[in-house]
Amino acid sequence: MSKERTGPRAPRQSEGVRAFKRGLDVLREVNRSGGIRAGDVARALDLPRPTVYRLLETLEELGYIARSASDDRFRVTRRALSLGDGYDPGVVICQAAAPYLAELSKTLVWPVDLSTYENAAMVVQETTHARSPLSIDRGMIGKRLPMLRTSAGRAYLAACPDHERELILNHLRRIDEADDRPFLETGRLARMIAETQSRGYAIRSEGEYNAKTASIAVPIVRGGAVFGCISIIWIRSALAIEDAIAQFVGPMRDTSEAIPVGA
Repeated sequence: MSKERTGPRAPRQSEGVRAFKRGLDVLREVNRSGGIRAGDVARALDLPRPTVYRLLETLEELGYIARSASDDRFRVTRRALSLGDGYDPGVVICQAAAPYLAELSKTLVWPVDLSTYENAAMVVQETTHARSPLSIDRGMIGKRLPMLRTSAGRAYLAACPDHERELILNHLRRIDEADDRPFLETGRLARMIAETQSRGYAIRSEGEYNAKTASIAVPIVRGGAVFGCISIIWIRSALAIEDAIAQFVGPMRDTSEAIPVGA
């Protein structure tokens, strides 16, 4: 009798363990990537797509991953914090901000990015480039943006605490990239910081990073800490900086203040 019970149970247990392992493998791949589409998970793990879709749906239902509102990529959620050290704080802000960016993009039409600071650069965590009919660059997630030559980097530097700013600037001086040197000149740097702080937003309008585009960025600040920056990018020849400021800054500030950081 005992043997008869054991026989049919063994295959079911083996299949359950296999499915559980695949689920963990999928979760690990999502966590490792920082943001990945279902098809890319299937290729990375050499698993059938229907299997991966089913596992992703289950993990999403359980609250461990979430699908991006802008590009169909999956990312780990705050609940994944309990699973290990691979949790990325940037994921929290991008999940909170995604629906707000989607609404902002409907109003402004031009593509909008959310970036966070990471090791002497701003990293794009969320974007509406894939949705905007005016985008000229669709592959923005994970892109590293220089601190001194982009509006996002300038907005972050101007808004962050003095001691953090000095640490970042010292790091940039040690890296000593040739393109950054003119912007690290003491007088020019001080003017840029002061002007950005006075305005409350940063601009890039002279082709210093991308000759074809210009951008404006506003910081997301809570309690003196900068959680990230919202940027809008447009083709320079299509819109003067004065007109862009008049059209974009108000809605961007409203969005920055509305994002429920830390909720």
